Amino acid sequence: MRVSGGQDCGAAAKPLDLENPRQEFLRNSVGGLFLHWGLRTAPAHTSCTAWENDVTGGGWTPDYWVNEARKLHSQYLVLATFHSRLGYARPWPSKIPGSCSTRRDFLGELIKAAKAKGMKVILYMTDDPQWHDQGGHEWLDSAAYSAYKGKNVDLTTRDGFGQFSYDNFFEVMDRYPDLGGFWIDNDNAYWESHDLYAQIYQKRPSYTLSNNNEDTPIMDMISNEQKTGMTPAYDYPQAVYTAQPRLTEADFKLPSTGAWWYDGSDPSVDKRLTLGRLITNAGSSVKALMAETAQVNGKFPANQASFNTFADSYLDPIWESLHGTEGGGYMYGGLKPGFWNDGAHGVTTVAKDDPNRQYLHVLTPPSTGTLRIRDNGYRIASVTDLRTGKAVSWSQSGGVLTLTGLGSWDPYDTVFKVVTAGRQGILTGVKVTASASASGHTGAAAGDGDHLTYWDNGKTLPVTLTFDLGSAKHVRYIGLNQREDSVAYARSDTEQSARVKDYKVFLSDDGSTWGSAVRTGQLPSRRGVQGIDLSAATARYVRVEVDSTWAAATDTTRYKRLRIDEAWIGTSYATPVNGGHA
Repeated sequence: MRVSGGQDCGAAAKPLDLENPRQEFLRNSVGGLFLHWGLRTAPAHTSCTAWENDVTGGGWTPDYWVNEARKLHSQYLVLATFHSRLGYARPWPSKIPGSCSTRRDFLGELIKAAKAKGMKVILYMTDDPQWHDQGGHEWLDSAAYSAYKGKNVDLTTRDGFGQFSYDNFFEVMDRYPDLGGFWIDNDNAYWESHDLYAQIYQKRPSYTLSNNNEDTPIMDMISNEQKTGMTPAYDYPQAVYTAQPRLTEADFKLPSTGAWWYDGSDPSVDKRLTLGRLITNAGSSVKALMAETAQVNGKFPANQASFNTFADSYLDPIWESLHGTEGGGYMYGGLKPGFWNDGAHGVTTVAKDDPNRQYLHVLTPPSTGTLRIRDNGYRIASVTDLRTGKAVSWSQSGGVLTLTGLGSWDPYDTVFKVVTAGRQGILTGVKVTASASASGHTGAAAGDGDHLTYWDNGKTLPVTLTFDLGSAKHVRYIGLNQREDSVAYARSDTEQSARVKDYKVFLSDDGSTWGSAVRTGQLPSRRGVQGIDLSAATARYVRVEVDSTWAAATDTTRYKRLRIDEAWIGTSYATPVNGGHA
């Protein structure tokens, strides 16, 4: 039964439902295959019947898409046929008039084929009627839908289209219990006023909901579309602004140029950019939704098909470092990701079933044969090349894991498997207070060991965090996990990084007398854990004063804002297991 606006649908959907059994398949996924395919796929059709005949006559089969997705090592497919720029076709036999509907059940066949391989299909749904007459053809039939509803409904208006698409949501739910959910391309006021999302969760508790470029609290996942401008270009998560464990997705085109759908061209696929995006997203626990441009018969252009075949064999030897892992350097622990020595850059991943099994992904190698990674307090036991299994020469001291004698770099991702033996030298039971806090986000949240809570400075700068160690102890470094709810670079005047810039560190024996700063510096605007090293000292109190953050005054949302998930004190650097390996 459908519920009218304002009625409570019970506990089926809670705002910011961070953990729910329906999300399991997405959380266990590395990525998906995004398929824009419809009436306006080149050569464009205006006749629904003619398009369907050409699809079937061309040999379309759902197994092809499923197999190509498996080559990309994807776990789900998103089908975008009911798309505003592709003619609003519905690839299933619909009883609801208003736009093209096929006689053949392409959606049902795809769901069945995917399920047979342990995969899910998610259906794209648009909220947007503005392209109803694109190309000089009217794609929506208001008269037919009005007759069906027994009232006048103009499908070219947002309210009218909202009613039409609303009915289609329910038809799909009735027909396809094995569908993985819906991928929503922004909201429609009619849907919201009629509690559509809550009803979806109530009617199909296994369905997930994703929204494009908007972090809608009731939905399971936010997708971030085609972000660019970061350095290096493959480091997609620099443009992500949603903190874990919120399900987050990056959707991007594999062809280097051209439209999201097949336009008759066959642009190249940049292997380094595409693999880099896939791997950096995995290194931030972000799902990679990779878009390819299927032709009318479903087949991919030659360059994309060739890339899929390449990816299949390339990813196999390193798959354990991507699948079944979380991004390292964030709430799941792990070695420090990002910018390393001598121009090196990459990410780290941590095995979900064994946090002592970690992986270094070197996407841009150093200019030398040495790689240095901050160890974040982990004791290193061994380092091997994941592809060859050969031992790598390494040492550990001063909070740094150093790999030496390196030289045979993979052109896309050199992966080292690092076995650790837990963490060492990190104080527990530290009391943290702040000189200013936003309501509900006190300084104590920065030291409670829980990444779901955070300290917020209430846009007060300068601001201080003070650590009471309980008694005088050795202090060697401070670790900071800032909240990953802003981009890491200035994407525009109004979208910038809310991270620590200029800081000072003070020590005190009594919490009253502080003296001069023992460390003054500037942290880079980077994702992941940051460390501030101090000269060896003994103190009971440690104070970090933040004088500025990276966001400019033009970004009124993030200017002077600072949020920290967790901060900790290291009393000593970790030592290697059995003295290390020279």
